[in-house]
Amino acid sequence: MFNLQDKIAVITGGGSGIGKAVALLFARQGAVVYVTDINTEQANGTVDEIGSNGGKAQSLICNVAKQSEVKAAFASFKHIDILVNSAGVSHIGKADDTSEEDFDRLYQVNVKGVYNCLHEALPLMKEKGGVILNLASIASSIGLPDRFAYSMTKGAVLGMTLSVAKDYLKDNIRCNCVSPARVHTPFVDGFISKTYPGREAEMFEKLSKTQPIGRMAKPEEIAHLILYLCSDEASFITGNDYPIDGGFIKLNN
Repeated sequence: MFNLQDKIAVITGGGSGIGKAVALLFARQGAVVYVTDINTEQANGTVDEIGSNGGKAQSLICNVAKQSEVKAAFASFKHIDILVNSAGVSHIGKADDTSEEDFDRLYQVNVKGVYNCLHEALPLMKEKGGVILNLASIASSIGLPDRFAYSMTKGAVLGMTLSVAKDYLKDNIRCNCVSPARVHTPFVDGFISKTYPGREAEMFEKLSKTQPIGRMAKPEEIAHLILYLCSDEASFITGNDYPIDGGFIKLNN
């Protein structure tokens, strides 16, 4: 089950966090993985790890927020089977204390970055079909405190997912998104150490317990759901958002 043998998979943000976990898992399932990231060192690190385990991978260095770079990165492809839009940035703030600069930065990466990759990948999928998986968030479904700009971008990702799923049904292109709650990634560790110096362990425990299940998700857990949705076993699924949230949406009242 969940065999991706020789499928061409492009994973944005594949140098770290959820994107890296997806890249490693897809490679183990036989995919030829293109690890797309703005950080050359991190992208190459993922590629090396895949190679050391017998997998096939190449790094694809580009800033997803810049269409010219995405066009150049995708120019060598004749076909893509799977696109996972995992690249993204976060921000803490409400509407009245979010700067225009921060708002634009989140839009450029989280919204325009997804659009840029869709714009280039969809023509490469039309002949043989394909699968697109976008990373949304529980912030696209419920209100989260101090996440104004981030919630805006993830709401847009959900909207783009539904639109693409509808528009490309006849092209045999499926498009879904997953909406994680808090996931333990290097970003979370960096945020805690920067915001709460000397209280890292305390705050990690506190943030973990905001999930009803009592802990943060592991990137690998998100990757397993993404693998299913991108596999042939999910061939009847399109136009859906899948919360993977430790009970946050339904059980946090």
